[in-house]
Amino acid sequence: MPLDSSNDRKSARVPLTGNQIRGFWAAWGGWTLDGMDSFIYALVLFPSLRELLPRSGIAATKGNVGYYGGLLFALFLLGWGCAFLWGPVGDKFGRVRTLMLTIVWYSVFTFLSALVTSVWQLAILRLLAGIGIGGEWAMGGTFVAEEWPESRRRAGAGYMHTGYYVGVFLAAIANYAIGSRYGWRAMFAVGGLPALLLAWVRHGVTEPSRWSEKADMVRSWRLYRPFAALFSPALRRRTTLNSLFMLASISGLWAGTVYVPAAVTSLAEAAGRGGPQAARLASGATMLVAFATILGCLAMPWLAERFGRRGALSFFFVLMMVFIALTFGKVFYLGPTALSWFFACLFFLGLGGANFAVYTLWLPEQYPTECRASAFAFSTSFARFGGAGITFLVGSGVERYGSLGIPVAVTSFAFAVGLLLIPFGAETRGQALPA
Repeated sequence: MPLDSSNDRKSARVPLTGNQIRGFWAAWGGWTLDGMDSFIYALVLFPSLRELLPRSGIAATKGNVGYYGGLLFALFLLGWGCAFLWGPVGDKFGRVRTLMLTIVWYSVFTFLSALVTSVWQLAILRLLAGIGIGGEWAMGGTFVAEEWPESRRRAGAGYMHTGYYVGVFLAAIANYAIGSRYGWRAMFAVGGLPALLLAWVRHGVTEPSRWSEKADMVRSWRLYRPFAALFSPALRRRTTLNSLFMLASISGLWAGTVYVPAAVTSLAEAAGRGGPQAARLASGATMLVAFATILGCLAMPWLAERFGRRGALSFFFVLMMVFIALTFGKVFYLGPTALSWFFACLFFLGLGGANFAVYTLWLPEQYPTECRASAFAFSTSFARFGGAGITFLVGSGVERYGSLGIPVAVTSFAFAVGLLLIPFGAETRGQALPA
């Protein structure tokens, strides 16, 4: 049922409660640390593998760095794929409790990455960290959707998702100030510490009333029951399509734009700017992408209301399709002028990265309270198994071609497939969050 616009405007003037504000910052802070922790590896890919591969009996050639870098990205995504298991935990035991558990989980394993002595130890820890990182988005996004007033829920989704890219920005700043001076181990150590601050934010945050009203019912369920609901006749088409949309998004991020720091490092070294200067350029590129994505997240609620959820996702998919192909397939090979043009393209690549913010708004609107967290976790995590395979193929392509340009550019095809599927998705513009 469409919302009454006069009531919507009136509700927009109602102040947020203390629990809504504090709970938002807990979710936003967790998602910020997610972004910081998950992008640290992209920033330290070259220096960490150059040290760890020889210690593991493997030559640190450019091809091997690309191959094992892709392998570790793939293992991280496998861990994130397993994070769909947090969904029924959140449905059964509450969003806030599960949110904090996921944050502690990934912080511990990120910190331990600073102590590794072989590439295989790092691989295991990245897989385990991925399990926690994948669960936080589902719990935080579900909390904001259920706790914020209906008229502010759309804006809340956009604000919530800026956290990840603020985290990416913070990771870039840390790499600029700390990584370039003290090395990659210091970056992992820093990535594990900020979660301690969330203990203060968490204090006093209560579960959303929507969940509390159904808590007695869902606590009596077996853990697998919310998943069964996702594939009931009424919801299975939505669940399948949402997972396919997410697969396209993951292909562009983890098999595509996550290679931006490595690409800039490679271009900088080719231009004679190695060492700390290359690290600072990679950090600057990451900051630019993060800044543009934050702008996209803030624009997302307006786009979703003006053009619908499907229209907003289509807009971001087109940007990603065009600029991944252009940036890595053409600009990367321009020679002496490549670096400056590469930076020019990164703004649009970052803007397209806000496609993930659409899911923070759209997914909760498609499912009832009793299986909402499971739906969010499944749709945003399970597709990462496919993304892990694609990421591994990109890494193999880098090893074969001796360059990351063309292998990354090919991932733009995933968005073309996604654009063909979007018209079949459920349009929820103008509908209230299901009970």
